[in-house]
Amino acid sequence: MSITILGIESSCDDTSAAVICDGKILSNVIAGQAVHQKYGGVIPELASRAHQSNIVPVVDVALKDAGVSKNELSGIAFTQAPGLLGSLLVGTSFAKGLALSLGIPIIAVNHLQAHILALFAREKDDNTPLPETPFLCLLVSGGHTQIMRVDSPLKMEVLGKTIDDAAGEAFDKCAKIMGLPYPGGPVIDKLAQDGNPDAFKFAKPKIPDLNYSYSGFKTSFLYFLRDRMHENPDFIKENLNDLAASAQKIIVEILMDKFVKAIEQTGIKRIGIAGGVAANSALKKAVTGLGEQKKLQVYIPKPKFTTDNAAMVAQTGYYKFLENDFSPMDIEPKARV
Repeated sequence: MSITILGIESSCDDTSAAVICDGKILSNVIAGQAVHQKYGGVIPELASRAHQSNIVPVVDVALKDAGVSKNELSGIAFTQAPGLLGSLLVGTSFAKGLALSLGIPIIAVNHLQAHILALFAREKDDNTPLPETPFLCLLVSGGHTQIMRVDSPLKMEVLGKTIDDAAGEAFDKCAKIMGLPYPGGPVIDKLAQDGNPDAFKFAKPKIPDLNYSYSGFKTSFLYFLRDRMHENPDFIKENLNDLAASAQKIIVEILMDKFVKAIEQTGIKRIGIAGGVAANSALKKAVTGLGEQKKLQVYIPKPKFTTDNAAMVAQTGYYKFLENDFSPMDIEPKARV
């Protein structure tokens, strides 16, 4: 008997629904929220209201695209944590209501675990072998930066994490300082293609063990521009590409320094990246280059599965369903884990 999972993702500003049947993605629908762009960041109250408007049509389209009726569903997976509480509440409540009406189980999913499970995501016509375990995964998003040891789809261990700001946040804050639109990461990546990454130098924090910190780098970037703008008000405009390339280089170097250290400490010969920043061209180049240099197996998700999406949630739900790892109906969303 087939196992068909509906996944729901609503942790931030994207409302997404996906359907997976026996581990294969049949549909993955995402509705974004352009309203946040004029504010330079996500406004939680606006996000939760938009989720309320989007979730029913998004789920409906996901089921239709998959050619699956709601009565064929085996379970409903939803992002329970971490994220914006109001946004998570919309997805959680919808999952509970639909599951109760159908008499099927709900499956709570950790958003960060789901990002890593995006590496296991396969569409119905994709027969690429799944990642072999154990492997080390560099999980990099707007709100989180972690080095994870992955022993199986459901068994993971945090080896290192940011003690303050995340790499994705560093990209967005640098972009905001330079007057670039939100989200800033992709904009910086594009501008950096025509810039000199060695044009300017910024601080690289020295943090013990395998942990990260980006607060010092952001302060360094801010003060550097403040001083240069005092001398030349047009400094950013005249050096935009070089600034983008130089900032991106330091952000990626900070990531890779600890990732290399983790590889040396564990001796694991398989590595991967996940999360929204996994789509960054400089990071992908650094990871693939490291793989070639050290003869490592490298796993990189498809770009469409790097940002927040329900396919990764449904994928996680599928593996949890196989283990009968269901959630009680009184489970509550959590902003942090």
